[in-house]
Amino acid sequence: MESLKLASLALSPYRRSGMLGNRLNSPLLTIDSAAQFWYCKADLSAASSSIPLPNIRFSCRYSPSVATATWTSNPSTKHWILHSTAQIESIITSNEDQSMWEACKQALSAFNFSDEEKDKILGKAFGLVHSPYWGEERTMEVPKFETVNGILDYLRSLNLSDDDLSKLLKKFPEILGCNLEEELKGNVKILEEQWSINGNSLRKLLLRNPKVLGYNVDCKGDCIAQCTRCWARF
Repeated sequence: MESLKLASLALSPYRRSGMLGNRLNSPLLTIDSAAQFWYCKADLSAASSSIPLPNIRFSCRYSPSVATATWTSNPSTKHWILHSTAQIESIITSNEDQSMWEACKQALSAFNFSDEEKDKILGKAFGLVHSPYWGEERTMEVPKFETVNGILDYLRSLNLSDDDLSKLLKKFPEILGCNLEEELKGNVKILEEQWSINGNSLRKLLLRNPKVLGYNVDCKGDCIAQCTRCWARF
Protein backbone atom coordinates (compact mmCIF):
# COMPACT_ATOMS: atom_id res chain seq x y z
CA MET A 1 0.00 0.00 0.00
CA GLU A 2 2.86 2.42 0.87
CA SER A 3 4.50 1.70 -2.50
CA LEU A 4 1.23 2.43 -4.28
CA LYS A 5 0.91 5.77 -2.44
CA LEU A 6 4.43 6.75 -3.42
CA ALA A 7 3.82 5.75 -7.02
CA SER A 8 0.70 7.89 -7.17
CA LEU A 9 2.82 10.91 -6.29
CA ALA A 10 5.06 10.19 -9.27
CA LEU A 11 2.05 10.18 -11.62
CA SER A 12 0.71 13.63 -10.70
CA PRO A 13 1.99 15.26 -13.94
CA TYR A 14 0.38 12.52 -16.08
CA ARG A 15 -2.47 13.48 -18.39
CA ARG A 16 -4.41 10.91 -20.36
CA SER A 17 -4.02 11.36 -24.06
CA GLY A 18 -7.10 9.38 -25.01
CA MET A 19 -5.06 7.21 -27.43
CA LEU A 20 -4.79 3.43 -27.15
CA GLY A 21 -1.39 1.82 -26.71
CA ASN A 22 0.27 5.04 -25.46
CA ARG A 23 3.26 4.32 -23.27
CA LEU A 24 4.41 6.92 -20.77
CA ASN A 25 7.04 6.87 -18.06
CA SER A 26 6.56 9.03 -15.00
CA PRO A 27 9.30 11.48 -13.96
CA LEU A 28 11.85 10.06 -11.57
CA LEU A 29 11.14 10.86 -7.95
CA THR A 30 14.06 10.74 -5.52
CA ILE A 31 13.59 11.30 -1.82
CA ASP A 32 16.35 12.67 0.41
CA SER A 33 17.41 10.21 3.08
CA ALA A 34 20.49 9.45 5.10
CA ALA A 35 21.39 6.36 3.09
CA GLN A 36 18.65 5.35 0.67
CA PHE A 37 16.03 6.39 -1.83
CA TRP A 38 13.10 4.80 -3.63
CA TYR A 39 11.81 5.50 -7.06
CA CYS A 40 8.75 4.22 -8.85
CA LYS A 41 7.87 3.87 -12.50
CA ALA A 42 4.42 3.20 -13.83
CA ASP A 43 3.96 0.71 -16.65
CA LEU A 44 1.30 2.34 -18.80
CA SER A 45 1.76 0.16 -21.88
CA ALA A 46 -1.83 -1.02 -21.64
CA ALA A 47 -3.28 2.20 -20.25
CA SER A 48 -6.09 4.05 -22.03
CA SER A 49 -8.79 6.49 -21.11
CA SER A 50 -11.13 3.55 -20.45
CA ILE A 51 -8.87 1.93 -17.82
CA PRO A 52 -9.06 3.41 -14.29
CA LEU A 53 -5.78 4.49 -12.69
CA PRO A 54 -5.74 1.81 -9.89
CA ASN A 55 -5.46 -0.96 -12.55
CA ILE A 56 -2.08 0.34 -13.77
CA ARG A 57 0.88 -1.76 -12.58
CA PHE A 58 3.73 -0.14 -10.67
CA SER A 59 7.24 -1.28 -9.87
CA CYS A 60 9.48 0.19 -7.19
CA ARG A 61 13.21 -0.20 -6.85
CA TYR A 62 15.70 0.63 -4.12
CA SER A 63 19.11 2.25 -4.40
CA PRO A 64 21.65 2.44 -1.54
CA SER A 65 22.84 6.05 -1.92
CA VAL A 66 21.50 9.55 -2.54
CA ALA A 67 22.88 13.08 -2.30
CA THR A 68 19.75 15.22 -2.57
CA ALA A 69 16.05 15.22 -3.46
CA THR A 70 14.86 16.30 -6.85
CA TRP A 71 12.49 15.69 -9.75
CA THR A 72 14.20 14.69 -12.96
CA SER A 73 13.62 12.55 -16.02
CA ASN A 74 17.12 13.05 -17.43
CA PRO A 75 19.57 10.29 -16.41
CA SER A 76 22.63 12.50 -16.93
CA THR A 77 21.10 15.23 -14.74
CA LYS A 78 20.37 12.65 -12.05
CA HIS A 79 23.99 11.48 -12.21
CA TRP A 80 25.37 14.94 -11.51
CA ILE A 81 22.83 15.72 -8.79
CA LEU A 82 23.23 12.45 -6.97
CA HIS A 83 26.99 12.21 -7.19
CA SER A 84 28.23 15.81 -7.12
CA THR A 85 29.32 15.62 -3.47
CA ALA A 86 31.11 12.33 -4.04
CA GLN A 87 32.78 13.92 -7.08
CA ILE A 88 34.31 16.60 -4.85
CA GLU A 89 35.40 14.14 -2.18
CA SER A 90 37.13 11.96 -4.76
CA ILE A 91 39.18 14.90 -6.06
CA ILE A 92 40.12 16.69 -2.85
CA THR A 93 42.16 14.03 -1.09
CA SER A 94 45.34 15.66 0.24
CA ASN A 95 45.38 17.39 3.62
CA GLU A 96 46.50 20.64 1.99
CA ASP A 97 43.62 20.62 -0.50
CA GLN A 98 41.12 19.75 2.21
CA SER A 99 42.36 22.65 4.36
CA MET A 100 42.05 25.05 1.41
CA TRP A 101 38.54 23.79 0.64
CA GLU A 102 37.37 24.15 4.23
CA ALA A 103 38.80 27.69 4.38
CA CYS A 104 36.80 28.63 1.29
CA LYS A 105 33.67 27.14 2.79
CA GLN A 106 34.33 29.25 5.87
CA ALA A 107 34.37 32.34 3.63
CA LEU A 108 30.73 31.50 2.78
CA SER A 109 29.68 31.16 6.42
CA ALA A 110 27.97 34.58 6.45
CA PHE A 111 25.27 33.34 4.08
CA ASN A 112 23.74 30.50 6.12
CA PHE A 113 24.32 27.89 3.43
CA SER A 114 24.39 24.22 4.39
CA ASP A 115 27.67 22.31 3.97
CA GLU A 116 26.24 20.65 0.87
CA GLU A 117 25.25 24.01 -0.62
CA LYS A 118 28.73 25.39 0.02
CA ASP A 119 30.29 22.34 -1.66
CA LYS A 120 28.07 22.77 -4.72
CA ILE A 121 28.67 26.51 -4.99
CA LEU A 122 32.44 26.11 -4.83
CA GLY A 123 32.32 22.97 -6.96
CA LYS A 124 30.43 24.69 -9.78
CA ALA A 125 32.65 27.76 -9.54
CA PHE A 126 35.92 25.85 -9.82
CA GLY A 127 35.07 22.96 -12.11
CA LEU A 128 34.68 20.18 -9.55
CA VAL A 129 30.93 19.89 -10.22
CA HIS A 130 29.53 19.92 -13.75
CA SER A 131 28.20 23.31 -14.89
CA PRO A 132 26.97 24.07 -18.43
CA TYR A 133 28.11 27.66 -17.88
CA TRP A 134 31.77 26.79 -18.40
CA GLY A 135 31.32 24.39 -21.29
CA GLU A 136 34.66 22.63 -21.72
CA GLU A 137 36.85 25.57 -20.74
CA ARG A 138 36.94 25.16 -16.94
CA THR A 139 39.66 22.93 -15.53
CA MET A 140 39.22 21.57 -12.02
CA GLU A 141 40.86 23.72 -9.39
CA VAL A 142 41.01 23.78 -5.61
CA PRO A 143 40.24 27.44 -4.79
CA LYS A 144 42.19 29.65 -2.43
CA PHE A 145 40.57 31.53 0.44
CA GLU A 146 42.08 34.81 -0.80
CA THR A 147 40.45 34.35 -4.21
CA VAL A 148 36.97 33.63 -2.86
CA ASN A 149 37.13 36.26 -0.14
CA GLY A 150 38.47 38.87 -2.57
CA ILE A 151 35.51 38.39 -4.91
CA LEU A 152 33.02 38.53 -2.04
CA ASP A 153 34.59 41.74 -0.72
CA TYR A 154 34.44 43.31 -4.17
CA LEU A 155 30.78 42.35 -4.60
CA ARG A 156 30.01 43.92 -1.21
CA SER A 157 31.65 47.13 -2.46
CA LEU A 158 28.95 47.25 -5.17
CA ASN A 159 26.26 47.91 -2.52
CA LEU A 160 25.31 44.24 -2.30
CA SER A 161 24.30 43.11 1.19
CA ASP A 162 24.96 39.60 2.49
CA ASP A 163 21.31 38.81 1.77
CA ASP A 164 21.83 40.05 -1.79
CA LEU A 165 24.98 37.96 -2.13
CA SER A 166 23.18 34.88 -0.86
CA LYS A 167 20.60 35.23 -3.65
CA LEU A 168 23.29 36.01 -6.23
CA LEU A 169 25.41 32.98 -5.30
CA LYS A 170 22.42 30.66 -5.51
CA LYS A 171 21.55 32.00 -8.95
CA PHE A 172 25.12 32.22 -10.26
CA PRO A 173 27.64 30.27 -8.10
CA GLU A 174 30.13 30.32 -10.98
CA ILE A 175 30.86 33.97 -10.23
CA LEU A 176 33.40 32.86 -7.62
CA GLY A 177 35.39 31.22 -10.41
CA CYS A 178 35.46 34.30 -12.66
CA ASN A 179 38.54 36.50 -12.90
CA LEU A 180 38.23 39.43 -10.50
CA GLU A 181 40.30 41.98 -12.41
CA GLU A 182 39.64 41.07 -16.05
CA GLU A 183 35.98 40.05 -15.82
CA LEU A 184 34.21 41.34 -12.71
CA LYS A 185 35.91 44.73 -12.42
CA GLY A 186 36.26 45.09 -16.19
CA ASN A 187 32.57 44.36 -16.79
CA VAL A 188 31.43 46.75 -14.07
CA LYS A 189 33.51 49.43 -15.79
CA ILE A 190 31.84 48.63 -19.12
CA LEU A 191 28.39 48.85 -17.54
CA GLU A 192 29.23 52.20 -15.98
CA GLU A 193 30.93 53.78 -18.99
CA GLN A 194 28.87 52.42 -21.89
CA TRP A 195 25.43 52.14 -20.28
CA SER A 196 25.71 54.53 -17.31
CA ILE A 197 24.65 51.72 -14.97
CA ASN A 198 25.96 52.22 -11.45
CA GLY A 199 24.86 52.55 -7.84
CA ASN A 200 21.43 51.12 -7.09
CA SER A 201 20.74 50.48 -10.78
CA LEU A 202 23.84 48.27 -10.90
CA ARG A 203 22.73 46.43 -7.75
CA LYS A 204 19.30 45.71 -9.26
CA LEU A 205 20.89 44.52 -12.51
CA LEU A 206 23.27 42.16 -10.72
CA LEU A 207 20.45 40.63 -8.68
CA ARG A 208 18.44 40.12 -11.86
CA ASN A 209 21.28 39.01 -14.14
CA PRO A 210 24.52 38.33 -12.22
CA LYS A 211 25.98 36.46 -15.22
CA VAL A 212 26.75 39.83 -16.79
CA LEU A 213 29.83 39.96 -14.55
CA GLY A 214 31.18 36.85 -16.27
CA TYR A 215 30.78 37.97 -19.88
CA ASN A 216 34.12 37.84 -21.66
CA VAL A 217 33.29 37.69 -25.39
CA ASP A 218 31.09 39.63 -27.82
CA CYS A 219 30.11 37.80 -30.99
CA LYS A 220 28.32 40.93 -32.31
CA GLY A 221 25.58 38.73 -33.75
CA ASP A 222 27.92 36.25 -35.45
CA CYS A 223 27.66 33.30 -33.04
CA ILE A 224 30.91 31.77 -31.80
CA ALA A 225 29.25 29.11 -29.59
CA GLN A 226 30.14 30.77 -26.27
CA CYS A 227 26.64 31.98 -25.54
CA THR A 228 26.77 31.62 -21.74
CA ARG A 229 29.56 34.22 -21.58
CA CYS A 230 28.65 36.54 -24.46
CA TRP A 231 27.60 40.19 -24.27
CA ALA A 232 25.01 39.46 -26.95
CA ARG A 233 22.82 38.11 -24.11
CA PHE A 234 22.82 41.49 -22.35
